Amino acid sequence: MSRTLTVAVALAAAPVSAQAVQTASLAAAPPALASPGDPPLLGAGRHTYRWVPGFAVREGGQDLGNTHGCIAVDAAGNVYFNTDTERAVMVYRPDGTLVKTWGAEFAGGLHGMTLRREGDQEYLYLAHIGRHEVVKTTLDGEVLWTLGYPTEAGIYQNAGEYRPTDVVVAPDGSLFVADGYGKSWVHQFDRDRHYVRSFGGMGTEPGQMRTPHGLLLDTRGSEPRLIVADRENGRLQIFDLDGGLRGIVSGIFRRPCNVYAHPNGRDLVVPDLAGRVTILDEKNELVCHLGDQPDAALRAQNGVPREKWQDGVFLSPHGAAFDSHGDLYVLDWNSRGRVSRLEWLPRFP
Repeated sequence: MSRTLTVAVALAAAPVSAQAVQTASLAAAPPALASPGDPPLLGAGRHTYRWVPGFAVREGGQDLGNTHGCIAVDAAGNVYFNTDTERAVMVYRPDGTLVKTWGAEFAGGLHGMTLRREGDQEYLYLAHIGRHEVVKTTLDGEVLWTLGYPTEAGIYQNAGEYRPTDVVVAPDGSLFVADGYGKSWVHQFDRDRHYVRSFGGMGTEPGQMRTPHGLLLDTRGSEPRLIVADRENGRLQIFDLDGGLRGIVSGIFRRPCNVYAHPNGRDLVVPDLAGRVTILDEKNELVCHLGDQPDAALRAQNGVPREKWQDGVFLSPHGAAFDSHGDLYVLDWNSRGRVSRLEWLPRFP
């Protein structure tokens, strides 16, 4: 699914002085079993999911490689995700069958990934922390252009200070890039990749950020908004497309990594590095947490071995995406590589 969400649900554009700061007291229930021996069920109500065991397993049980990136789903239902290996992009069918891999030149640092339909074609926009650039490719990995660090911003002494973690595209084709592992700015470029502005910067005050790790271009309201997963501040921040702060969502998350849209046109999913996945409704209020890791020592840990993995429970959710049916795919940050599929049970109302 595209990282741009277009629906007809109004989103309140509250000024900063009247930010809607959400709190949550809903405890995440442990995974339930439909019956003994069945896969775990997660969530509740319209967000009930069945964990599908054994998704994206390599032949012979080999490791996928360090999964430190994002997930995207194309119009055909193929699932794209990143590893730090020469298989920088791995593509699987929903049944767990490997389709293809590519991206040896991107090994070690391909991190953000947005799939966007343009005309009758689909493209990938990639953020690479090691190459210090954003790249546009075809779905087969053909590079169409690259965009380096914004010298015009006057923020960086050299490219090495710029480590972009995500990129999204606005309806008019302009780009927003999150320097999540660098200096915590969000940079805007026009559709021709000319520098426009920067906003954010390191800090804890409203509008400032500590690791703006992921982005969503949210068009649920009358005007598009940019949602930033401000990970180390434990919140989402909502900006207009001129960089003005319009709202903050906090009190729900531990370390939110990213934000993705549900195809029902209302809800969002937030993979949280500290061991769970969170669903928000159209008001950006908590619906439920999925797969909450009860052992705090296993949360946000890259080296958790397979013998400590448990169906129905996440480790370090780093990326997530829905397909057109509402099934959810979650990538855990894990040195051996873990990607899970959750089948959405209610389907569309």
